[in-house]
Amino acid sequence: MEVEIPADVPCSSTAVNSIIRMGTAGLIWGSCSGPYEANKLGLAGIHRASFIAKSVGRFGFQWGLFAAIFSSTRCGLQRYRRRNDWVNVLTAGVVAGAAFGAGTRNWKQVAGATGLVCLLCHVAEDSR
Repeated sequence: MEVEIPADVPCSSTAVNSIIRMGTAGLIWGSCSGPYEANKLGLAGIHRASFIAKSVGRFGFQWGLFAAIFSSTRCGLQRYRRRNDWVNVLTAGVVAGAAFGAGTRNWKQVAGATGLVCLLCHVAEDSR
């Protein structure tokens, strides 16, 4: 089951939809992992609250940014190639992974692993 992007829906709408969904998931993840990490660091009081707030914002922003890069790249490729296949998903995953891995030593590994994970998710979605 392939998801077709209609011609009348702009890629920016698809990106905004993805940002809202994944940004919200990032906020939820940050609100769950923030207190855990604060406990591990032994923070209390205002320092704990500040750490949790920063964690929630950081995860929400990062996940939303990843979703924006991935969905706009995938939509653009789908419109350019006029096909909806695994190549679009793999390429968009590699581009998004490279963008996030650019600040690390192993950005090529991050980009490849992200592309592979996105491709596996696409295959799992397609098999339904």
